[in-house]
Amino acid sequence: MRTLTAQMSSDGGRPWRLYVVLLGETEWPTFQWERSAPAPTIAERRTALARLGYEMAPGAEWSWIEDSKVYSDDSTPVVLIAAVDVREQEGDAT
Repeated sequence: MRTLTAQMSSDGGRPWRLYVVLLGETEWPTFQWERSAPAPTIAERRTALARLGYEMAPGAEWSWIEDSKVYSDDSTPVVLIAAVDVREQEGDAT
């Protein structure tokens, strides 16, 4: 089964957004929470992935990085980005 990457991001001022990266596609499956804090729990992320038709790959764990809101300008606000390996959901979606 093909493994893809799901990412979740927020700059602290906007709601958290989770999306599955589909290279070569113009639109990616996306889920957005209505809050900017706190960060969605792992259970909430798992539920959002299921709504999009995906699940975490076996043994996958979320990793976090931070970036600058403006590329190459580390004086701008931090954007937090989480990533995890996912695959299309097996069986019925929950």
